[in-house]
Amino acid sequence: MSDKTAATIEPATPDEVRLRVAPSPTGDPHVGTAYMAMFDLAFARQQGGKFVLRIEDTDRARFQADSEQQIFDTLEWLGLTWDEGPDKGGPYAPYRQSERLDTYKPYVQKLLDEGKAYYCYCTSERLAEMREFQQKQKLPTGYDRMCYGKTREERSKEPGFSDNPVVRMFVPDDAPLTFTDLIRGEVKAPRPDDQVILKADGFPTYHLAVVVDDHEMAITHVVRGEEWISSTPKHILLYQGLGLEPPKFAHMPLLRDEKKAKISKRKSPWARLTWFKEQGYLPEALLNFLALLGYPPVIETDGSEREVFTFEEFSKNFEWSKVNTVGPIFNLDKLNWLNGHYIRELPTREFATRLLPFLVKDGVLSEQPSLPELGRLNLVAEQIQTRINLLSEATALVAPFFCKDDELPIADDARAQLKETAPQVIDAAIEALEPISGSLGKPDGSDVEWTHERIEAALREAIVEGLGIKPKFAFGPLRTAVSGQRISPPLFESMEILGKHSTMERLKALRATL
Repeated sequence: MSDKTAATIEPATPDEVRLRVAPSPTGDPHVGTAYMAMFDLAFARQQGGKFVLRIEDTDRARFQADSEQQIFDTLEWLGLTWDEGPDKGGPYAPYRQSERLDTYKPYVQKLLDEGKAYYCYCTSERLAEMREFQQKQKLPTGYDRMCYGKTREERSKEPGFSDNPVVRMFVPDDAPLTFTDLIRGEVKAPRPDDQVILKADGFPTYHLAVVVDDHEMAITHVVRGEEWISSTPKHILLYQGLGLEPPKFAHMPLLRDEKKAKISKRKSPWARLTWFKEQGYLPEALLNFLALLGYPPVIETDGSEREVFTFEEFSKNFEWSKVNTVGPIFNLDKLNWLNGHYIRELPTREFATRLLPFLVKDGVLSEQPSLPELGRLNLVAEQIQTRINLLSEATALVAPFFCKDDELPIADDARAQLKETAPQVIDAAIEALEPISGSLGKPDGSDVEWTHERIEAALREAIVEGLGIKPKFAFGPLRTAVSGQRISPPLFESMEILGKHSTMERLKALRATL
């Protein structure tokens, strides 16, 4: 709209539901961005509308160059794909605020021309003194309108004058303070003071930019956190002052930590959206969890509740009236349970594929593993799928299967729990396993002797029956020898996957140290 003048500002006339998420690139994306985006997208998809990603980058002091790409990457990882945005373009481009600076000028000029805004020439020092006085006198804090109704020349003759003015909106005594919220019904907010809408550097403040951008992008529904309730009267007043139709507002409950405080990246690592990817959460589990924080479980036909549901189910049945208005507590135990459930529901091959980035990062596999390595990984994945809740937990369980036999580390706690019978147990195991052939059998897969069933039968006979050691204690030394760990994937299946040669080498290596 950079070519428009104040006289030609026209209301947008959308013919579809349009929602947006508008994060600021000021560091690692906040989990609240995904929380809002998920509700935006669910309603947009349900209504056959559009979901827009807009980057609000006018806070140049906190701007971080790599943050925008992190926003793209994390939202795409979650499957929260947008229809229009800086990277995709669209009919309302540009989608970065910093590229829209000329857009705001006609709106500011219209407000100035009609007496709904005014120049403020006060220095920061004068404003600080004003606030200090108000606080000492226990007066309501807010701008005292020293500049209202004065020309530059008139104001320059008074103290605390700056040559670089800002523009403030004028808030009349009868400013609307009540509005209808899609989630909360009728809401009343406190009366705002005369907010700055255009800074001295020519950048708009959030309050002006969000109103203009939402109007110009034909946004029909604004979904944001409840901390913005107090700002809504300012925005409605700006819409009215500009002769524009406000969108519908939905103020979501804030995500809270275990102390019921608003979550922040300074205090909680899991407030960072990238943290979930780093820890090995599945995007579908995180979306399910975020939905449950602000929305009730699915109610089945028999009246029971179901907490596990897909984004498609969530979107199909979504209603604003069902959103919880109480700030939910971010319960990581619940998320871990959900993530474990989703991990166990994955097909084994897909589970193995999702493990790969973590195994590569931890040096277990190279970035281009061989086909035999991938084949072995599929076999190992099948054994550990029920044993982890996070993909990042797989490394310790998988690493022994890709380690050279003579380089297998024996964990201190595993060695410490070995009893005095350990040498006798390992000797019996070596003797029992020696007669079993380790050959691959025939091409059709038959005649394979080295199977977990055969291995288990031989070891039980030799150790449990032969040595009279209870099953609970019989196989600890073998587990330590094979995996180097006190806790490992199923022992006999692990021996089958490793093959006879590696199994025997590892048994002999540990025995030599006892």
